[in-house]
Amino acid sequence: MRLFVGLDLPAAVVSNLEELLDRLRPTAAINWSPPENLHITTKFIGEWPEDRLEELKTALAAIPPRAEIPVHIRKIGFFPNPHSPRVFWCGIEAPGLEALAAATDQATSALGVPAETRAFSPHLTLARIKERLNLQPLREAIAATPSLEFGSFTAAGFFLYRSQPSRTGSVYTKLAEFPFSHT
Repeated sequence: MRLFVGLDLPAAVVSNLEELLDRLRPTAAINWSPPENLHITTKFIGEWPEDRLEELKTALAAIPPRAEIPVHIRKIGFFPNPHSPRVFWCGIEAPGLEALAAATDQATSALGVPAETRAFSPHLTLARIKERLNLQPLREAIAATPSLEFGSFTAAGFFLYRSQPSRTGSVYTKLAEFPFSHT
């Protein structure tokens, strides 16, 4: 089973991002993320044996308690850069999220999941760009976007997700929830 750990988005934020995607989607033939799949990944686990699922859940549940994390969704951009983009993203500002990602990385590394080698860069993947295209219409639509503020929320925990491929893209299923305070 293919797994990752992340934060869920509240309906109001998803609605704001869905409006953005509806406005931008006609400007570029790229692989747009369905709004229901938008999430903030804190750790990509990859393939994990189903018979070790409880072991993984136990390790994630043992991550030390922490304060709720204020999350602000704002700004958009391209990875690795605007001239040779592979990912179109929405930015995340969330004090404390990097520490959660590091704790998650440490907990999963102890189980044999490869540790992260790149710096944590929180974002929402709005689209993947597989080939070189003229993205000028997309850039113009971004420039005409009235606001690059898409909402805020307070994260009270994180989730373990399963990613299953389907004909229309991946389907994400929450397998477990881990509240920040263990009360």
